[in-house]
Amino acid sequence: MKPELASYVAVCDGVAQLFQPFVEVVLHDLETETAAHIAGNFSKREIGEPSLLHEIDFRPTERLLGPYEKVNWDGRRIKSISIILRDSAERPMAVMCINADVSHFHAVMQTLSAFASLPVDHAKPASLFKEDWHERINEYIQNWTGSRGLDHRRADPRTKAAGGQGPFHRWRLRWQELCCLYLPHPRHGPRNGL
Repeated sequence: MKPELASYVAVCDGVAQLFQPFVEVVLHDLETETAAHIAGNFSKREIGEPSLLHEIDFRPTERLLGPYEKVNWDGRRIKSISIILRDSAERPMAVMCINADVSHFHAVMQTLSAFASLPVDHAKPASLFKEDWHERINEYIQNWTGSRGLDHRRADPRTKAAGGQGPFHRWRLRWQELCCLYLPHPRHGPRNGL
């Protein structure tokens, strides 16, 4: 390996070790058009095998290629980015390819999506929610703040500093207290003689 490339070996190893086992880093020597170093190898390539980069036409100012998607030999989806390394005369001398195996993350996303999804007809059971004023207040607040691009948990900047007990939070609790006092209970009838 040329001395100019040897200094990048530690960079390749460091990135691969930090994100193992999800990241592979390949250092391609453009002079020999071979893989000069491979860290975190999951593509089953070998040092010295052809890089197949000879057809790439690097623009003079180009430093990065990607991110782009590839498919590993075993079908896993790979997110990659290639860094063009230049010598002191600004001539491309090597390409460092960082390949991230994102197949595990896609599987987690699909699992979460399946878990969080509801059937097309997901109307709430009327018998459960007919007199549920807590739910109505929560929905009203959620719809009102959501339609205005607000997050009711952060609607008041003092809420976080007060440990979640800011004015907005207290206003909501007051509404719930009033409903407890004056709305009829579904099983016990009117409250406070109303």
